[in-house]
Amino acid sequence: MSHFLLAFILSFVAGAASAVGGLLSFFIKKENLSALAIGLGFSAGVMIYVSFMEILPHANNALSDLYGSTQGPWFAVGLFFVGTAIAWGVDRCLPPLHVREESLQQSAKLRQTGLFTAVALTLHNFPEGLATFFSALDSVTLGFSIALAVAIHNIPEGIAVALPIYHSTGSRSKAFLSSVASGMAEPIGAIVGYFVLHAVLQEAVLGVLFALVAGIMVYLALDELLPTAHDYGHGHQVISGVIGGMALMAVVLLVF
Repeated sequence: MSHFLLAFILSFVAGAASAVGGLLSFFIKKENLSALAIGLGFSAGVMIYVSFMEILPHANNALSDLYGSTQGPWFAVGLFFVGTAIAWGVDRCLPPLHVREESLQQSAKLRQTGLFTAVALTLHNFPEGLATFFSALDSVTLGFSIALAVAIHNIPEGIAVALPIYHSTGSRSKAFLSSVASGMAEPIGAIVGYFVLHAVLQEAVLGVLFALVAGIMVYLALDELLPTAHDYGHGHQVISGVIGGMALMAVVLLVF
């Protein structure tokens, strides 16, 4: 039981790190659109880099173990594009923006971006919670290492949720609570994994989930975060945020 509690605590702490990003909405002025552009670019950089350098390779390895080194990568790539198709379908199902005033159009677009980001990151955090939890059950050291790495990259993911919602609503509490809610998918994933999937969960299942999530996150970064960032800042601000996000994740993945 103590081992179970420790694994759950690690998953909870990793998910709660999203709240740190949400707290940034208390310190960034609403009128500071440059910070918004850089923050969105930064979050896009994190999502793109972690998708291609960590999540998709993890899926590829898991599916290769199941289907072999020839077929496994094809399944991983195919599921990646299925993920982008799912994200496209969700995007198409969102209600269109029918607002006359330009300022309200921008506000509605930001709110939509924040909510879509929260949905995508919830899908992302759910399998991460599973991975953190079961890794900790197998090895406390491995679980701690994964939880630390996940927690670090959950901070800018919390920014991706909080900033658009804060700038569209002016509510710091809504921005913060939205980032917290998206992060809580990790301990929920841990609970579901233990009580529902424990008997059937295999590495291949996580591989499928991660491949789908990688596609969803890349679509989100390219179709939502970057276009919105360019609406509120010039190109050099946005690309500096993108490179900064990628650089942070590069260091995190090398160290952990």
